[in-house]
Amino acid sequence: MGSDMESDMKDRAIKVNDKAPDVTLPDQSGNKISLKDFKGQTVVLFFYPKANTPGCTIEACEFRDTYAKLKKLAVVLGISGDTSSAQKKFEEKFSLPFPLLADADRATADRFGILKEKNMYGKKVKGIVRTTYIIGPDGKVRHIFAKVKPEGHAEEVLAWLKADAKG
Repeated sequence: MGSDMESDMKDRAIKVNDKAPDVTLPDQSGNKISLKDFKGQTVVLFFYPKANTPGCTIEACEFRDTYAKLKKLAVVLGISGDTSSAQKKFEEKFSLPFPLLADADRATADRFGILKEKNMYGKKVKGIVRTTYIIGPDGKVRHIFAKVKPEGHAEEVLAWLKADAKG
């Protein structure tokens, strides 16, 4: 069994069929983007720990490379604990075609229940756990990809969206 804090975190985590928290954050250009702006559309909301790091770069570039197919099925939004300016550099360096939301205080990651204690080089730090949410047109969470591995993840999301579209 995990600690009480761990079970508390699990209880707070967003689950399938929960209404996604309505968050409003600045994107890489400083424009405010709200989840409610996409009501009536499916949204792929992928949380990654930090822009311009190896795993996050792989994940974001794979979303970029499958974006033409993905955007026919869903709106794609990336989100991390970076500032808008860090997100802008990430977008420009890798030609990322979708909004990158800046959750600099990590309050949104916390609201989704994915801000967890991690072990970084022997130090315990709070960080964003790589997680992707598929949010349905009704604003409810349809699917959660937890503890995501960056390699192949965008294709995994695309396959799920295609299967879901078929019913």
